[in-house]
Amino acid sequence: MTISISDASREAITAQARAVGFDVCGFASVDAPWPAAARLARFLELGRHGDMAWIATSADRRAHPQSLWPHARSAIVLGMNYGPDADPLAILGRPDRGAISVYAQGRDYHDLIKGRLKTLAGQIARRDGAEVKVFVDTAPIMEKPLAAQAGLGWQGKHTNLVSRDFGSWLFLGAILTSLELTPDPPAEDHCGACRACLDICPTKAFPAPYELDARRCLSYLTIEHRGPIPEEHRAALGNRIYGCDDCLAVCPWNKFASVSRESALHAREALRAPALEDLAALNEAAFRALFSGSPVKRIGRDHFVRNVVYAIGNSGDPRLMPVAVARLEDRCETVRDAAEWALRRLSSTAQTARGG
Repeated sequence: MTISISDASREAITAQARAVGFDVCGFASVDAPWPAAARLARFLELGRHGDMAWIATSADRRAHPQSLWPHARSAIVLGMNYGPDADPLAILGRPDRGAISVYAQGRDYHDLIKGRLKTLAGQIARRDGAEVKVFVDTAPIMEKPLAAQAGLGWQGKHTNLVSRDFGSWLFLGAILTSLELTPDPPAEDHCGACRACLDICPTKAFPAPYELDARRCLSYLTIEHRGPIPEEHRAALGNRIYGCDDCLAVCPWNKFASVSRESALHAREALRAPALEDLAALNEAAFRALFSGSPVKRIGRDHFVRNVVYAIGNSGDPRLMPVAVARLEDRCETVRDAAEWALRRLSSTAQTARGG
């Protein structure tokens, strides 16, 4: 059987991808139509991006992979499993502890993946004499639709990627190349009639299946949104202080998921179930020390402590009232506002408990 140069290159790239630490590798043509552009345009038209102005300002470059690099012919899409070793929803039953999204409990994946993408891209360039460019999700490329086209999984009703092999837990990266590589068939949608991800959302952030209104999403509100979180969503935060895993964790396809083989992505013990009382007392230096090498560090101390204080208000634990009182003198106005709300909520909870 004659093997084309394209197929030989695919096999070599897949082997090298696994050797440098990726768990899955797929290929897509970037000459193909890009229906994701129309979905993005509607998302922006409806204002569902909220404060994320950078999505709108980079919309033209997101419209098609070749908008970023006209000479690209193929995309090599890589996935790295970050499957957790415990149920991410269990922490929600411990209201005096902070719930940090699974992806942020270990090392910042951006640095890890970008380094390995560069290693792999360098190997491809040297072997095939091809031009290559690497992308992680800080670049204006829609990696989830690209991953679906490359057969890594499909975008579920919650708009996130779902894999038959890894469930909800894949970090994505991409290499655009001038090589003409045989594409993989796009992944088929296997959500069926399931609505688990839609029904579990605490703020009903999905106007319809396959549509997200980021303005109601707890991940957006705790990470991207600056200033006070709208009062209508504060109670729904519960003890979620950075991100939200509900729609990911409830997916039935996670029964096929496995714990990540990458030790750098395993949860740090200090971030599995940190005490809200300790987190609320963090100053700038202590915040930076605790979250060194973590994506949490990017949002800054004030933004993070704001989230913690809301969680204290939701705890129902009157023993945390002095912690909230201390934040009434915080340097950040938004934290002070959160402390006032938390104290009102705790007082109301205590009064109800007394039957008043």
